[in-house]
Formats: sequence, C-alpha cells, structure tokens
Amino acid sequence: MRTSIVTLLLIAIAGIIMFNFLSKNQNGMDLTTTEFKEKIKSQPGKVIDVRTIDEYNQGHLKITDDQHDWMNGEFQDAVENLDKDNTYYLYCRTGNRSGQAAKMMKSEGFENVYNIGGFEDLANAGFETEK
Repeated sequence: MRTSIVTLLLIAIAGIIMFNFLSKNQNGMDLTTTEFKEKIKSQPGKVIDVRTIDEYNQGHLKITDDQHDWMNGEFQDAVENLDKDNTYYLYCRTGNRSGQAAKMMKSEGFENVYNIGGFEDLANAGFETEK
C-alpha cells in the first residue's frame, strides 16, 4: 500500500515537471537564444534589460536599448510611454522577471513582445556584452 502511494506521487511529480517543460513556450513569447538570433534579424526591435541597475552595471548585452528595473516598479512606469506597435525583447538574470514583464506587456495590448531569457545564457550564446 505504501509503495503504491509513493509510486503515484512520483508519477504525479514527473507529470507536473513534464507539463511545465513541454508547455514552456505555448504563450509564444519565450524565445531560445537561437530563436532570438534569428528573430532579431527578421524583426528588429528594442532590447530591454529588466534587472536592477546594479545587475546592469555588472554587465549587460551591448545591444541593450534600455534598462528598466522590474523589481522597483520602474519597468511598469516605463511601459506607459512605449509604442505598442514596436517589437520588444526583454531579458533579466534567469528569464523569470522578463517573462513576467512580457506577460504584463501582452496584457496591456503589446503584440510583439518576447522574453529572451537570462543574461548569462545570452552571453554564453555569443551575444556581445559590456559594462
């Protein structure tokens, strides 16, 4: 009896993990570094770093157009002045904050907004960085 409960729990956990893994980009906003390399060529746009100013000053993508901190509300204020017809590529440290920011922009009526993930992954993929 106890073994079957443990087995059922493990199957449920594995199912949840697989669901999260397989449904990661169903929203159409999350791009891999490879997808971003191709997308920015065909659809240029503004690249926004949503990390804190301290994180930004430690290093950021050279192609970054703006830095608006998601954590302190600066990003939310800046969105009010952005053109909804433009294309936006957002990144942070891991892709979490930029994912939240992209979802918020989508809910505000922005059509072309993408979460391009984490700074280190982008740097490791060959995107030029600077301090």
